[in-house]
Amino acid sequence: MGVGVDLGIKKLATLSNGETYEAPKPLKQLLKQLKRMQRSLSRRVKGSYNRHKLRLKIASLHAKITNIRKDSLHKLTTYLTKNFAGIVIEDLNVKGMLSNHKLSRAIADIGCYEFRRQLEYKSKYKGNYLLIADRWFPSSKNCSNCGQKKDQLKLSERVYHCSACGHEQDRDLNAAINLKNLLYQSS
Repeated sequence: MGVGVDLGIKKLATLSNGETYEAPKPLKQLLKQLKRMQRSLSRRVKGSYNRHKLRLKIASLHAKITNIRKDSLHKLTTYLTKNFAGIVIEDLNVKGMLSNHKLSRAIADIGCYEFRRQLEYKSKYKGNYLLIADRWFPSSKNCSNCGQKKDQLKLSERVYHCSACGHEQDRDLNAAINLKNLLYQSS
């Protein structure tokens, strides 16, 4: 059995079977605390013991953020590799996406590349088939019902409306189904 996985910002992953996984967004949750601690650090006397203690607390907070992110990614990738023989994901241009200053923090907080890296080594270890769809494959623009391609699709359009067949579906679910269909076309 195969599955298509569409990564997003609000939802970490949308699977082609309708399951969604929320992104934990640890940096967003702990950013206020991190800013406060770093501001306090900048006011401490260099070389003092209190500055050293605060640096250790900040490092601990950074480690906590990293561990929350890694934990959620490990749980999701383990679930995918245990339950699905074929997995399809998109080849995302993470570096290009990070250049958008409005979305860069949210994209970095998800850990898209780490998700792909974990999925690759776990699929190889468990003997699953992992297909990475081409970067230019229009998974969001194609209708999963009839295959009609939309020319323009704004990021603000969260529901996919097909003008040819009248099919309406959540945009991320539509993309995940198209990715799953790509698995069956390639094999």
